[in-house]
Amino acid sequence: MSQPKMATTTAVAVAMLAVATLAGVASGEKAGGFVVTGRVYCDPCRAGFETNVSKSVPGATVEVVCRRFGSSKETLKAEATTDEYGWYKLEIDQDHQEEICEAVLAKSSDPACAEVEEFRDRARVPLTSNNGIKQQGVRYANPIAFFRKDPLADCGTILNKYDLNDATETP
Repeated sequence: MSQPKMATTTAVAVAMLAVATLAGVASGEKAGGFVVTGRVYCDPCRAGFETNVSKSVPGATVEVVCRRFGSSKETLKAEATTDEYGWYKLEIDQDHQEEICEAVLAKSSDPACAEVEEFRDRARVPLTSNNGIKQQGVRYANPIAFFRKDPLADCGTILNKYDLNDATETP
């Protein structure tokens, strides 16, 4: 290969490496780190899923907690606050392959919708690159909800619209 062609090839390779590096920086991803994001909502009918009367909970506190399998000892605890749309986002700077990590409700900003139910107050989040997930860096947690102590008066009517009866049930 001639000198000019070799120099051009080297320059192109260096440029491609620079672009790849800048793309990683621009996306906010860290090597070996993750961005955990999810949404918190109020479930005014205590349905266990979002309905047309569910609302986002801005200013709620969420924790991402990791612990080793078979242990209750926490290896990571990070906290975030939801934005005006009920979304939270936090950066975790290391891989937690041998651990169970969850986004957990900590505190509601809405006193009328602040109840939590055990096991329904969290969403598992895989914080490892060694799990078959192709997308690197960002982990989306399922939405999690606070509940109203007393459901709205029209929740029965609202939930009937979702046709939740089994096929074998008669209305």
